[in-house]
Amino acid sequence: MPPPRERGRRLRRRVEDRRTAFGHIRIAAGRLDQGLLVALRTRGHGVFAERTAQALAGFGELGAGWAGLGILGAALGREHRRAFLIAAAAGPAAVGVNYAVKATVGRDRPAIEGHPPLGPAPSELSFPSAHATSALAGATALARVAPRARLPLLALAGLICAGRPYLGMHYPSDVLAGVALGSAIGRAWPLPEPAEPQPPAPPEAFR
Repeated sequence: MPPPRERGRRLRRRVEDRRTAFGHIRIAAGRLDQGLLVALRTRGHGVFAERTAQALAGFGELGAGWAGLGILGAALGREHRRAFLIAAAAGPAAVGVNYAVKATVGRDRPAIEGHPPLGPAPSELSFPSAHATSALAGATALARVAPRARLPLLALAGLICAGRPYLGMHYPSDVLAGVALGSAIGRAWPLPEPAEPQPPAPPEAFR
């Protein structure tokens, strides 16, 4: 059950929403959001699945895993070392942007009676999901440096995002907002222009 402050705010919002057509749409969307959260938190759970989701959450915490991938890319790909290192900072930086939005919106994390969240949280703020924001920012920025790794990077980001409502940490709408914010950050993240390939040297006889 949501905390008293959140319950009071939802009640006031419902009273206001019932007066407009848009309000009725928002009520329906809220019910869908809550229904999806409950379904994900209560179905398809097992020790292996929960441990995997928790491990992925640990990887994405504060964008640290994405920074690690960028540093690894810099160590393995000398031609794009600087670009990888700059892209490595996208995930952690996105967490800061995310918190600014969270503090402005002020939405509390979900609470399902009998099904507590399966992970720690640095704050009670929920919208948007920081894991989703940093995952898409990190994956998108790194994929710009290494286009061939785009699908694996986005797949990893998708698994992290799916794990947030599965663990009961976020509403699905928190995750969708984080995906949108993180994708925008990743696309806008400033990266150095790729070096233009140098033409081959002419044969000795034609010099």
